[in-house]
Amino acid sequence: MAGGTARLRVPVGEDADRWITRTGCRRVLFVVHNVTSATRLLDVLPLFHSDVRVQMFATCTGSSPFLAGVPELLARAGLPVLPWEQAKDTDFDLVVSASYGGELGSLRGKLTVLSHGTGYNKRLATPNHRTTEPPNHRTTEPPNHRTTEPPVFGLAPDWLLEDGRPLATATVLSHPEQLDRLRSTCPEAAPTAVLAGDPCYDRILAALPQRDRFRRALGVGPGQRLIVVSSTWASRSLFGGDPAGGADEPGAADLLPWLLSRLAAELPADEYRTAAVLHPNIWYGHGPGQVQAWLDSARQAGLEAIPPLDGWRQALIAADCVLGDHSSVTYYAASIGIPVVLGAFPQEDLDPRSPVAALGRTAPRLLRRGSLRAQIDRAIDAHHPDRYKALAEQTSSSPGESAVLLRRLFYDLMGIPEPEAHPALLDPLPLPPYTPTRVTAPIRVLVRQLSADPPELAVTRYAVVGDAPDPDPARDPAAPAGTAHTAHSAADEETRETGRLSVADVVVRRAAENDARLGPPAAWASEALDRYPYCGLVAYVDGPDRCVVRTREGDLVRLSAATDPDGRPDLCDPAVYASALHAWLTDGHTLDAALPAITVRTGTAAHHVTVEPLPQPPPSAGSHASDSASSPRSRSAPIRSPFSS
Repeated sequence: MAGGTARLRVPVGEDADRWITRTGCRRVLFVVHNVTSATRLLDVLPLFHSDVRVQMFATCTGSSPFLAGVPELLARAGLPVLPWEQAKDTDFDLVVSASYGGELGSLRGKLTVLSHGTGYNKRLATPNHRTTEPPNHRTTEPPNHRTTEPPVFGLAPDWLLEDGRPLATATVLSHPEQLDRLRSTCPEAAPTAVLAGDPCYDRILAALPQRDRFRRALGVGPGQRLIVVSSTWASRSLFGGDPAGGADEPGAADLLPWLLSRLAAELPADEYRTAAVLHPNIWYGHGPGQVQAWLDSARQAGLEAIPPLDGWRQALIAADCVLGDHSSVTYYAASIGIPVVLGAFPQEDLDPRSPVAALGRTAPRLLRRGSLRAQIDRAIDAHHPDRYKALAEQTSSSPGESAVLLRRLFYDLMGIPEPEAHPALLDPLPLPPYTPTRVTAPIRVLVRQLSADPPELAVTRYAVVGDAPDPDPARDPAAPAGTAHTAHSAADEETRETGRLSVADVVVRRAAENDARLGPPAAWASEALDRYPYCGLVAYVDGPDRCVVRTREGDLVRLSAATDPDGRPDLCDPAVYASALHAWLTDGHTLDAALPAITVRTGTAAHHVTVEPLPQPPPSAGSHASDSASSPRSRSAPIRSPFSS
């Protein structure tokens, strides 16, 4: 990729002066190694906005093994992309990189290197780091630098020096503790250090007041908990599965399959929302399609796979708990007061003096021999927001000030004054699109009646992944001992397990009310009852807080949840209300007894649902859905599916 692109002729090139419109601009080159480092460069890109004196460029070193996704990211940035060989032949006023690697010393410009994570924490072997001998590709290392362990990436001579001299004009650090470690590991580079904060962390801090909005965007309603699974790359990460990554038992098997299965099996679908934030090197190293395939069952059970470029910081801010490892994402979570539980943490891969290593010595570990839900709830309930305050203070010595500090540095290196008319600002984190919980895996539903007058029911739903057992009422931890339950199965009409549709008690379809392929809801409902003769109720979800249901007896009803106290729509899955009504009716109650409203509880949240009978549309030709006598499930002789109890 780095050398195969045609050389640019404009805005730089042999005859560029003939074609450019803005002349005399300072040239700034952003050096991309992979998608991971590019995300930090995107953080600081706005520092040059509105300045007509600056022309920005991008190039890729081609040195990283993780090159997938880079062309798309560069196209998205919209900057002129120089082939690597042309970049080395071009003069720049400033070169900005967020990683080491490649022939950075060959670039002609003042090089500034940023960290692309929370400082410098990981030990990472270089190709020449095999024994205690110093690397021969850049520098002759003094004896006190020799070590049998891999050096700390970004703080060791292996990366910082070339021919015994600092590679960078400016080495940006976010906290003095990094400077202390730099002085001890590579004193030759210490004079280049500049303390300028952390722009990624500052964008997170600025967005903290948007937490409630981010939660709603992710479909997290009142009373729900958002659990984020976070993993860095490499085999000893949480996603990697190498037991050496800090498994709770010697010789323990891969933790990931257990974790993904228990998220569905133990966490009620309407009380917990789950999301995965994976390192870009996982996505682009293995391929987005492969990663999606690995997560397929979990995604059908409701897991939201956050894209590697957008949304991960918003998910972190919205989280109630992060199940993570030694990643920067986990550390960022702890630094903003989010409870963390460590599923993998290879201390030997970290600088023991780093803040991330300190987090590994203090945060609780995930144990597969215990209940996942109990561990998550315990971490949340016992957490104090100031638990990791000391670590948070080491994230940045200048929180909220990185934009000012970095722009000042960049313009000083370019030798021009900062634009007075435009303040130094970072882009705010955007509000993600609304992504409601969608469970397409079959669902087992437990219902207990709390009151008959007025009607009030508690509903607990679990996604069925693989060959999970039938509903077990005793699994409901919120139910008092001896409480009577009913159990039934529900299935989304778009489930992959189509065989479940023929035996489901409740079948659900999600579409707009005016979807010409399916609607109107009453028409689909009639067809669905014909198609699935063993179900007792079908539900057409046509809004975030409402659905139309038809019973086997032919009643057509609109279920609509009351708005929250602030007037916003209830974010509970309307299929819950359909299951509650189904349980009410199969328990011997009449529809009239449910009018005008029922209360449905999911965990600690109460949903007040209006039950509104709708006029019956004229029957379509050949339809017998409303004819109870012709249906296998009639009023006089109901037929239960194998999953009912």
